[in-house]
Amino acid sequence: MLRILIADDHEIVRKGVRDLIEAHPGWEVCGEAADGQTALEIALREKPEIAVLDVALPVLNGVALTRRLKQESPNTSVLLFTMHDDDETVSSGLAAGARGYVLKTDSERYLEAAISALGANRPYFSSFVSELLLDAAINDRKRSRLESFTIRELEVAQLIAEGNSNKQIARNLEISIKTVESHRSAAMRKAGARTAAEFVRFAIKHNLIQP
Repeated sequence: MLRILIADDHEIVRKGVRDLIEAHPGWEVCGEAADGQTALEIALREKPEIAVLDVALPVLNGVALTRRLKQESPNTSVLLFTMHDDDETVSSGLAAGARGYVLKTDSERYLEAAISALGANRPYFSSFVSELLLDAAINDRKRSRLESFTIRELEVAQLIAEGNSNKQIARNLEISIKTVESHRSAAMRKAGARTAAEFVRFAIKHNLIQP
């Protein structure tokens, strides 16, 4: 039985993915989440073979979650299922360890084919993403800025952009305020942001949060 986790903050999307999975013999949904932190907790408990994740997840975005899963649940293959088709988001997701990338604008058969491929330990990318990867290889595209962030810096960065105070972030991540300040400083520097407003613009541009 191929056990699959679904994480998307839109209930209608989760239902669509769940219906597709449940209609396929040998596949089952082992958990659903509307935010990245809950998805991580379910994944560490259930150890699914595949995690179908949106990029723009609240609390812990899909790229940061992918990196956490690669470290803490290495046998879980990540399929990013998202509306974001810009090259920075794609490259950041794949650099984080995603084995598949499918756009929500693709037909249902692409999602089904992607799950089948990952279930057989093969990567899968929709045609649009494959073209981006080919173009990146040909033109030796620069690395995304997000690739320079540590996992903790990504977590702190998202919580900052979502409007949380240092005290709230420290409580949420169970770290000291001093540690939050250190990660905050590093994230701001790597983002090239001098003010909170500049940092929020960076976060929106790189899909850490939605506008």
